[in-house]
Amino acid sequence: MLNIFRVLGDMAHLVSIFILIHAVETKKSAKGISLKTQLLYALVFITRYFNLLTFEFGSLYNCILKLLFLSSTFYSIYIIKKYTKEITQYVDNFPISYLIVPSFLMALIFNYKFSFLEILWSFSLWLEALSILPQLFMLQSQGNGDLLTTHYIFALGLYRALYIPNWIYRYYYEDRFDPISIFSGIIQTLIYSDFFYIYYQKVIKNSLKLPA
Repeated sequence: MLNIFRVLGDMAHLVSIFILIHAVETKKSAKGISLKTQLLYALVFITRYFNLLTFEFGSLYNCILKLLFLSSTFYSIYIIKKYTKEITQYVDNFPISYLIVPSFLMALIFNYKFSFLEILWSFSLWLEALSILPQLFMLQSQGNGDLLTTHYIFALGLYRALYIPNWIYRYYYEDRFDPISIFSGIIQTLIYSDFFYIYYQKVIKNSLKLPA
């Protein structure tokens, strides 16, 4: 069942992707944008929405969102590669195997049913919690970021933060409690917490210089 917090969270997630695409298209450059983070998100969406191949579309809202997330993320990967000849020159060197392997192991341990689709779904949650790390690592390494890039990261963090009241709402009004989603989501929100502080201190005060 939909509620205002989930819808706002989903919209913030979509807005973050559109901000990223706009930033790259406007600058004609992917400098400051982590290709690895986008590849991780693509893997998140592929594994989470694998049931589309079994024609389990769910509600119209869910089906449209799934297609939007998949298509926009693939497009973001395309334009990042288009405008960046050598992605390594932008310090996009975070070892993503350090994120994929632990996420898969967590999915094998923590799932509601030891089946292919359930393990993929659990894997997507754990991996999503960590997918922003290459982008944050790049921002930290460069020591600064332009306004659109920081807005993109903030919108992603806002999406996750809005899912916290969504979980509370669903617990009280739908008697639904999903510990894997909640725990992985809390981890993801904590990862963003330092960036939220930096965003407030630096962007709100019209300074784009981020501390090393």
